[in-house]
Amino acid sequence: MFNIPIALLALTISAFAIGTTEFVIVGLLPTIAQDLGVNLPSAGLLVSLYALGVAIGAPVLTALTGKVPRKTLLLTLMVLFTLGNLLAWKAPGYETLVIARILTGLAHGVFFSIGSTIATSLVPKEKAASAIAIMFTGLTVALVTGVPLGTFIGQHFGWRETFLAVSALGLVAFVGSLLYVPSTIKHSKPASLLQQVRVLGQPRLLLVYAMTAVGYGGSFIAFTYLAPILQQVSGLGANAVGLVMLVYGVSVAFGNIWGGKLADQRGPVAALKLIFLLLAAVLLLLTFTAPHPVLVIITVLLWGAVAFGNVAGLQVYVVRQAEHFTPRAVDVASGLNIAAFNLGIAGGAWGGGLIVEHLGLVHTGWIGALVVLGAFGLTALSGRLDRLNPIPARVAGEKSIHAAGH
Repeated sequence: MFNIPIALLALTISAFAIGTTEFVIVGLLPTIAQDLGVNLPSAGLLVSLYALGVAIGAPVLTALTGKVPRKTLLLTLMVLFTLGNLLAWKAPGYETLVIARILTGLAHGVFFSIGSTIATSLVPKEKAASAIAIMFTGLTVALVTGVPLGTFIGQHFGWRETFLAVSALGLVAFVGSLLYVPSTIKHSKPASLLQQVRVLGQPRLLLVYAMTAVGYGGSFIAFTYLAPILQQVSGLGANAVGLVMLVYGVSVAFGNIWGGKLADQRGPVAALKLIFLLLAAVLLLLTFTAPHPVLVIITVLLWGAVAFGNVAGLQVYVVRQAEHFTPRAVDVASGLNIAAFNLGIAGGAWGGGLIVEHLGLVHTGWIGALVVLGAFGLTALSGRLDRLNPIPARVAGEKSIHAAGH
């Protein structure tokens, strides 16, 4: 492990606050619906619209803010994020809460696309994947510790107080970034609108986005329903579920850092293939271990170690491909990968719901495993294309751009 710059810790706190905001609402939906007098599907839109804010807003806003200095943009995003959560805290009704969610979703998307480039600029080049992994640890730990904690606050003090607590985290992250993130961060020139469209017209980048969406979609088919699986299939009590989730969170944090180091050592494609294979194996295992309390806890521990280990590899890989194929739209390409990640989560959760409804909870595991194997196949294909067409210079990238444009 290398010495972690304080600026990188500030980015990690930002990531934790943002990750908590995205998913904490899931545990609070019934409370919010009751309090604001709306039905559950309407309350559910607060999750969908947030993810939509991330998926659609991120690439567009990342492109539009290309000329803004990175530190200025980072601080603006944290202000927007904090204000969005304060608005949710004080929301007089459902409509205001919807606006607050969309605002924080937009900030979320841009943060993660520029966050990766800022994180890598803070460390030596060979530590790039590890730096991204450390920043994303904030997001992955939030998924598991921030969400149960936020739900706990929401149930004991009221759902609004959860958003107030996240606003406080946003403020801490803002101060940390203000004090410690350098003002001299270099970034690639902004892309013209045509070049941004060409990012989506670039098959090699679309392939990486498919790897991201399919890989996370598969995992979230089961992860979304982990709590009901633990309670209804494994027979664990509600208190035990919270504890299992915390254990999972610790496992995720270690797995994330391990995944970053693996991508640094082996290169992104080899690392991603290994992690996708392990993830598929664990999801398949879940199908058989779910009815056994001790075995299912061991499975969840293993799952945590590989569930988000591929984040750093995917980000490094998308940036590497973008530098070749769309050299002036690297941030845009990075932002689109975040969009793919969110679309995968949304699709996986939706697909998982259909499986639970029609087949039953226990089937989410093996079906999720099959989907993740699809991501493994896409990764193997991408690696094969890399070997068949090595891209030595930017000239090759320019040709590909024009070819894609026609």
